[in-house]
Amino acid sequence: MKRNPAALFFVAAIVAAMLFVGFHAARRPGGGAGDDSLDVAGKPAPDFTLESLDGKNIQLSGYKGQAVLLNFWATWCGPCKIEMPWFVELQKEYGPQGLQIVGVAMDDTSKDDIAKFVKEMGVNYPILLGKEAVGEQYGGVNVLPTTFFIDREGKIVAREFGLQSRSVFVENIKKSLGQGGAVQAQK
Repeated sequence: MKRNPAALFFVAAIVAAMLFVGFHAARRPGGGAGDDSLDVAGKPAPDFTLESLDGKNIQLSGYKGQAVLLNFWATWCGPCKIEMPWFVELQKEYGPQGLQIVGVAMDDTSKDDIAKFVKEMGVNYPILLGKEAVGEQYGGVNVLPTTFFIDREGKIVAREFGLQSRSVFVENIKKSLGQGGAVQAQK
């Protein structure tokens, strides 16, 4: 019996989508994971100090008064490569309103390799060299990318696992800036 390759591809795509949705739902609060640590909204963002690509020590609390999009990522992460151009645009659009995007590279690769990747991607926000201990402070960063949205007071507004739509980032940025739907992107 001969099988239709298009039908096999369609079935494989449906199974992959179901697995993705199921995994994603299980990682969200109330998604059946039974893990209270997933409910981070309203809690203070754990402070940390990490080295930036330019050799400076950057402390998260140094951004108090600004909204922060804190993104844990890696050079090998496909979804991270999709998000980074959005973050470049969002930093330009919302930076003047008080947003600071901060990337935390969770790579095992060299600082030079990370710097080369960041330059190729045209990143316009600070990239810090991550440590497992910092990921653990944030409940363990088991999925990359993982993004936290922190308000001007240093409290976590939202957390997103994996690739999200650009509109989800914009909505959470607006919440972080504390202006709700009234925020207008500046070009």
